[in-house]
Amino acid sequence: MERNIDIEKQEDSVFPQRLRDKAAADAHLVEVLQDHHSDTPRLDHVQRRLDQRHVQMIAIAGTIGTGLFLGSGHALRQAGPAGALIGYALVGTVAYSSLCAVGEMTSLAPISGTFPHFAARWVDPAFGFAIGWNYFYTQLVSVPVEISAATIIVTFWDPNVSHQWIYTLAVCIAVCSANVFGVRWFAETEFLFAMIKICLICGLILVGLIIDLGGGPSQDRIGFRYWQQPGAFAPAGLVRSPSADKFLGFLSVIVQAAFSFQGMELVAIAASETRNPRRNIAKAIRRVFYRILVFYILGILVTGMIVPYNDPALLADTNNAAQSLYVIAIRRAGIRTLPSIVNAAVFTSALSAANSDIYSSSRILYGLALRGQAPRFLARCTKEGLPIVAVLTCSAFTFLSFMNVSNGSAQVFVWFVNLSTVGGFFGWWSINLTYTFFYRGLKAQRRDRQQLVYFSSLQPWLSFWGVFWTSLFILINGFEVFWHFNPSDFLTAYINVPLFFCLWLTWKLCKRTRMWRPHQMDFTTGIPSEEETEEPEQCPQTMREKIGRFLF
Repeated sequence: MERNIDIEKQEDSVFPQRLRDKAAADAHLVEVLQDHHSDTPRLDHVQRRLDQRHVQMIAIAGTIGTGLFLGSGHALRQAGPAGALIGYALVGTVAYSSLCAVGEMTSLAPISGTFPHFAARWVDPAFGFAIGWNYFYTQLVSVPVEISAATIIVTFWDPNVSHQWIYTLAVCIAVCSANVFGVRWFAETEFLFAMIKICLICGLILVGLIIDLGGGPSQDRIGFRYWQQPGAFAPAGLVRSPSADKFLGFLSVIVQAAFSFQGMELVAIAASETRNPRRNIAKAIRRVFYRILVFYILGILVTGMIVPYNDPALLADTNNAAQSLYVIAIRRAGIRTLPSIVNAAVFTSALSAANSDIYSSSRILYGLALRGQAPRFLARCTKEGLPIVAVLTCSAFTFLSFMNVSNGSAQVFVWFVNLSTVGGFFGWWSINLTYTFFYRGLKAQRRDRQQLVYFSSLQPWLSFWGVFWTSLFILINGFEVFWHFNPSDFLTAYINVPLFFCLWLTWKLCKRTRMWRPHQMDFTTGIPSEEETEEPEQCPQTMREKIGRFLF
C-alpha cells in the first residue's frame, strides 16, 4: 500500500513537469511559426491562372531541354553507348524520386514558396532559408547561360561573331517580356515550346531508328555495330587500368545526365498559380515516368546505336545543332535540310529554359519575401497577381549574358554552369530529405497520406534512394579535377557545399531555430482546403474535349 502511494506521488511530480515541458514546447512552436510567417494568405496575392494543359506542358518543358538534344553527344563521348544509357537511367530514377516527393508535399500544400517553404515548415526554418537562397541563385545564374546558349545556336546560320550582341539583346527582351506581361504569357509560350520539343524528340527518335535499320539514303544497316566496335563503354583517360578508366567515364556522365534532368520540379513551383492544383499536378507527375522512359531512355538508346563514341564530329564543341548526335547521324546518312530544322527547335528549347529559369527564380524569391527570409518589398504584386518586383529583379540578370560577347568572360560562364549544376543537386537532395521528415510527421500525427490527391506507394523508399544518390552526386561532381588540378575548377565544383551550410548556420544562429519534432510539424496553418482550390471535375462531352483530356 505504501509502495503504491509512493508511485502515485512520483507520477504526480513527474506529470506536471511533462505538462510544463509540453507547454513550453508549444509556446516556442507558436513563437517560431509567427516569426516564420507560415500563415500568409493575406500577403499572398498571386492568382490561379494556369489551366490543366499549361501544367502538363510545363512538366514536359521541364523534362526536355538542350541537355537532351546537345548534351547527349557529350555523354556518349564520355561513357560510350552503354555507359550513357545506364547513367541516364540511374539519374532518371533519382529525378523521379524527387518529383514524387515534391508532388506529394505539394498535394497537401499547393502554396507559394514550394519546397524551400516545405523544408522550413517541416525540417528547420534555417534549412528552408538555405535551400531557398541556394535554389534562387542556382536558377538565376542559369538565365544568362541559357540566353548565351540560344545566341550561340544562331551561329549555325550566321557565323558572324559581331552580330552576337544583337541576338543576345533580342533574346533578353523576348524572355523578359514573357514573364513581365504575366503568368498567362509565360504559360502560353511554354505550351508552344513544349509542343515543339515533343514533335522534335519524337521525330528524331523515329529518324534515328530508320537510319539504324538502313532506311536512309545510304541504306547502311547499323544495328548495334557501334556497341561492339569501338565498344559499349568509353575510357575516361584518367587511369591506366582499362576497367577502372571506363568506370570513371561512367561517373563523369552522371553529372551531365543530372544537368539534363534538372528543371522537372518547375511544375510544383507553379502550384500556387494553378487552377485545381492538387488534381492537375497529380496528373502531370503520374505521366512523368513514361516521359522519362520514352524521351530520355529510348532517345539515349537510339543515339548510342547510330553514332560511335569516337566519331570526330563529337569532339567539335560547337554548341549548336552540329553537335547533336542526331544531326551527325543525319549527315552521315546523306539526309539534307533536317539539320536546320533541328537547330531551330533546339533554339526554342534554349529560349524555354531561360524563360523557365526567370519564372522559377522569381517565384522562389517571392516565397522567401512572403515569409520574412528576403526583403518584404520583393513580395509586391500587381492587381493581376504578378509578383512584379521579384520578376523585374530576376529579369535584370538576363543582361549578364552580354559578358559572353567578350572572349575574356567565357570562363565565367563555365563557372555559372558548374554552380547551377551543383545547386540543382542540392535542390533534389533537400526535396527528398524534407519528404522523409514530412512522412515521419504525418505518421506521428496519425494523418493518412493516402487521403491526399497524390501519393506514391513507393515512399519513403524513393526518397531514401534520392537522398543517397544526390549526396553522392554532390561529392563526385568535380572528381576529374583531382587528376588535373585547377583551383578555379575545384572552387566552382565544390563552393556550393560550404556556401549552403554557411547559409543554414547563419539563419540558425541569428534566429535560434530548432528542427521540428514530428508532433510539432504544422500541416494546417495557411494551407487552403481541397474545397477552396479544387473545382468539380467536368467530363468531356465532345470528341475534341476527349482528345484534349487524353493528351493533357
